[in-house]
Amino acid sequence: MATLSVKLGSRFSVPDWHTNNLLLSTNAQRQQSASHQIRQEARTLRNETNNQTKWDEEDNRTRLADRIDEVENWKLLLDKCLSEVDAEIDALTLMKDEAERALQATNVPSDVAIECLTLRESRRNIDLVKDPVEDELHKEVEVIEGVRKALQQKISEAFEQLCLLQNSRQQLNWDHRGKVETLDIDRTCLSLTKNSPNISLKVDQTRVPHGSTTPQEWEQFSRYNKERAEAELRASAQLREAIALTIAQTNNELEAQRVAMEFAFRKRIHEFEKAHSELKWQEKNTKDEIEELEEDIRRLEEDLRDKSGPLKLAHTRLETRTYRPNIDLCRDQVQYGLTDEVHQLEGTIAALKQKLAQSQDALDALYKHLARIEADIKCKENSLTLDKKCVDSRRKLTLPAGQYVAAVDTFNRTTNRHLSLLKSRQLELA
Repeated sequence: MATLSVKLGSRFSVPDWHTNNLLLSTNAQRQQSASHQIRQEARTLRNETNNQTKWDEEDNRTRLADRIDEVENWKLLLDKCLSEVDAEIDALTLMKDEAERALQATNVPSDVAIECLTLRESRRNIDLVKDPVEDELHKEVEVIEGVRKALQQKISEAFEQLCLLQNSRQQLNWDHRGKVETLDIDRTCLSLTKNSPNISLKVDQTRVPHGSTTPQEWEQFSRYNKERAEAELRASAQLREAIALTIAQTNNELEAQRVAMEFAFRKRIHEFEKAHSELKWQEKNTKDEIEELEEDIRRLEEDLRDKSGPLKLAHTRLETRTYRPNIDLCRDQVQYGLTDEVHQLEGTIAALKQKLAQSQDALDALYKHLARIEADIKCKENSLTLDKKCVDSRRKLTLPAGQYVAAVDTFNRTTNRHLSLLKSRQLELA
């Protein structure tokens, strides 16, 4: 007979069973409702996040484009500023070179002035005088030194300004390179999409990189570089105008002094020539007077010799008549006449001797003065030669370089002569 197998354990009641079914059904509905709510929220979230993502991406794309435009504008401004700085550097360099050439050109006037002063130191005696020519030469040396100082100062200022321009250019160039790199980076970022193959997740990309600046600092930096470059451009332009004005003024000063110097030389040479002509005239007159005085002395000496015979005759007559005998030794008219003749002859001889001595003294004085005149003529000729050499040397100030040939050798004091063709070829071969 079969036995009933009963499962051991607690038994649930029917209500428990219904309750369990109801609980499962209620929980299922609640879970389904929650899931439905979550699904609805997820759909809403997806829609919102997708829209936000698209908006954010589009917004940042617009910001990138705007930023690129802004950087591009600054890049163009920096490009223009760099071009202006480069052009100004070239212009200032040319003006500085012109000032240096003007400074170098003062070497010739300075050498000529010193040469003239040195030559005129060879004047002799009374001609070694501090005349207007010497004053003008010293003034010319002072003018040249002043011109050199003014030009050297402008050259130094130009060098300093070029350094400032170069420094400003380096700053602009550094800023410009930064703008170019930034444009490349931002344009690369603008070209990226979510489907680009070279995008990936990065580590800590929301960090603030070291050295980051604010937009205000960024714009202020570029604006400062631009304004600084513009300020240096204005200063450089003003300096170029000042240098050009200084060169023109110094050239005018040198030219005015050269004209004054040549006028002083011409006037002094005219004075020397006038004095030389006067001395030559006095020399001729003195020589003529010496000839006439020597002729008069010769005649005085002849007259003195001629008076010796009559005096001897009178003396002999008087002496002979002293031998008249006795009462015939009479002081008659003959005696008185012979005595008066002797006195007259002795007075005449004394007067002639006195006049002869005076004539000899006058002749000696004329010879001495003639020697002084001849010595002064030589001094005047020497001074004229020196001043004419100075005038000839000053032709270097008006003739182009390489065309000046001295009319007189300054050292050998001989006229430069053109060599024969054969001699010139021999010197070229040597």
